[in-house]
Amino acid sequence: MKLIIILMITLFIFTSCTSKKIDLPDQKENKMETNLLLEDDDFNDEFSEEEEIVDPLKYYNIMMTSVNDKIFTYGLNPIASAYDYTVHDNIKVAVSNFFSNLMYPIRFVNNVLQFKFKNASEETGRFLINSTVGLFGLFDLAKNEFNLNPHNEDFGQTLGHWGVGPGFHIVLPIFGPSNLRDSIGLFTDAYLDPTFSKERKSWKIPNNNNESILLNTTRVVNNTSLKLGQYENLKKDSINLYPFLRDTYEQKREQEIKE
Repeated sequence: MKLIIILMITLFIFTSCTSKKIDLPDQKENKMETNLLLEDDDFNDEFSEEEEIVDPLKYYNIMMTSVNDKIFTYGLNPIASAYDYTVHDNIKVAVSNFFSNLMYPIRFVNNVLQFKFKNASEETGRFLINSTVGLFGLFDLAKNEFNLNPHNEDFGQTLGHWGVGPGFHIVLPIFGPSNLRDSIGLFTDAYLDPTFSKERKSWKIPNNNNESILLNTTRVVNNTSLKLGQYENLKKDSINLYPFLRDTYEQKREQEIKE
């Protein structure tokens, strides 16, 4: 009888041990870490806050993105396509070079404000070369013959360089994606832009607002004609157009500021 009882106890102990799941040391550590993370509500809240994007103008931005999309699709793009069809590529490149050369004051001032003095001096060299032997900037001889590349900087990048955050995202009519910092930068740079003027000033080309609109319309149409198809390809990659354009813009600007 005692033997039977001992055998039954032994069998019970053996069965319990074999049915119990045995965790390896690594598995036990991973399980403990996972449980701790799941039980830590503060961690989950913090993680979700990091992923959340502050976008107080979201519904306005969605609406304006749709408006800008229609302006481009049914207005600017057909005009640029017609312009592309009638104007030779070499002329389009020359016009682009001309307007780029005019933007020298913006690049120079913002390179100086960021203490990038070497870049500022190279910008001055580019402007002098292209404005003279480059026939008022129609030919970028500074880049092609002297290996002087442009250093594109604007006031939004200058603010970012000195630690100013982007602020909330905002979609500007016609101009497209921007943010609070870059919008301030855009209007600041307009003061240095020779093509923007409501009245004649010494360093401004247009005599009035109408001439300013004509100049900048020419610049936009010409530049768009050199990039036909890029916007459409960008849209193909997006499931939801607004957040895609917003995130692409913010990442691009962050990279430009770091450079």
